[in-house]
Amino acid sequence: MSAMAKAAFADDDSLLDGGIDLNMEQGLAEHLKDVILLTAIVQVLSALSSYFWYLWLLAPARALHLLWANFLGPWFSADSQPVPEENEKNDKKQRRQERRQMKRF
Repeated sequence: MSAMAKAAFADDDSLLDGGIDLNMEQGLAEHLKDVILLTAIVQVLSALSSYFWYLWLLAPARALHLLWANFLGPWFSADSQPVPEENEKNDKKQRRQERRQMKRF
C-alpha cells in the first residue's frame, strides 16, 4: 500500500502520478478502503468463531453488484439502435416534404 501512495516523477521532475489517497471518495481508492476495512473486521471477528470467515463472501458479492450496476445492467437494458433502412426511409420522406413545400412557394 505504501508503494501505491508514493508519487511518481519524470526525469524533468514533473509529476506523472500523484499516488492513491485512501480518503478519496471516488475511484479505486474507495473500493480498496472497503476491502481493507472488511479484512480487519473479519480478522477480529474470526477470533470469536471460524464462521466469521464467511463474511469474506461480501467482497465478491459487492464486485458482482458493481459489475451489474455499472456495466452489464445498462448494456442489457439499452435500447437497440434504429435500423439504417428506417433512417433512409425517414430521410426520403423528409426530402419529399421539403420539395413539396418549396414548390408551393
